[in-house]
Amino acid sequence: MFDQFTLGIEEEFQIVDPKTRELKSQVSEILEEGKLLLGEKVKPEMIQSMIEVGTGVCANIQEARKDISQLRCIISSLARKKDLEIVAASTHPFSHWAAQEIFEHEHYKLLVDELQMVAQSLLIFGVHVHVGIPDRERQIQIMNAARYFLPHVLALTTSSPFWLGFNTGLKSYRSEVFKKFPRTDIPDYFGSYPEFQRYVSTLLKMNCISNPKKIWWDVRPHPHFPTLEFRICDIPTKVDDTIAIAALFQAIVAKLSILTDKNLGFRLYRRMYIQENKWRAVRYGLDGMLLDLGKEKEVPTRDLILELLDFVDEVVDELDSRKEIEHVHTILQRGTSADEQLKVYEENGNKFEPVVDMLIKNTMENVPQNCFE
Repeated sequence: MFDQFTLGIEEEFQIVDPKTRELKSQVSEILEEGKLLLGEKVKPEMIQSMIEVGTGVCANIQEARKDISQLRCIISSLARKKDLEIVAASTHPFSHWAAQEIFEHEHYKLLVDELQMVAQSLLIFGVHVHVGIPDRERQIQIMNAARYFLPHVLALTTSSPFWLGFNTGLKSYRSEVFKKFPRTDIPDYFGSYPEFQRYVSTLLKMNCISNPKKIWWDVRPHPHFPTLEFRICDIPTKVDDTIAIAALFQAIVAKLSILTDKNLGFRLYRRMYIQENKWRAVRYGLDGMLLDLGKEKEVPTRDLILELLDFVDEVVDELDSRKEIEHVHTILQRGTSADEQLKVYEENGNKFEPVVDMLIKNTMENVPQNCFE
């Protein structure tokens, strides 16, 4: 049963000049050789100062770690050949979206034509985790229940406290930028997969979307792959954090699937309630309070995350992911990338350059030196 919960991870990196610490619109200089080495595992995004990598279909979290670490290593090596660096963080501390160049592709041209400044100003970087669920009906059932835990996991990944040279006061400003897009944030629940299909068909019929991938929710059944795609997170700076988050999403899916097999349900909550928790995760990260919707009271975010770890504990040994899940405790103790960025910023007289230097260093922490080990 547990073999079905395959993993795939997509990461979007900033391309940075290590001297000026600014974003550089130079993805084309990395892409050509990247395609030769990695094929479809590397691709451009709309902004030329971004490069995206994606693992293959991984049977377990150990394969995912090896794959994503190798991808970081190779992309970093290619960038350094051009005197550039990669950074894993969901916003750049001070580079402006208006200074970025759009990648020349018909898809992105159409997107900018449709969404105008909303698309042009989308200078954010994320991570997407795919967990295999072959049955479409079960994808919907698990998505319905998993929505409750999305703010908990977002709080563990925050990496975007700065925007256009401002300390925003938020831990995940990326979330606020992305919600300008239509069809984003937490989805509501669906009674069945056919009900979800009717929603998609209605949007297509009335020319709201040209394809199902333009539904950009924080979690969605992927329109082409047999996966549930988790999209809520900021990209963690450290690869160990990314792996811990992927393992946690996989464990949530496995646990909820077991409950389904036992004909046990997880209480479903309306989008409006889960959005309250998402805002708290965006604003305060790990340092705030989330709403325990069952008990109808505020609870420290760290306490609810510990409860989540207890909730999934019965499946982690079967998934062989206990070591990776245990790393969540490290994140709880030391804080997220956003916390580390803010600390460096304040310790250096509110200067952004040391923050970028730290991000460059931490992006390659525990990434192998030899890309093909």
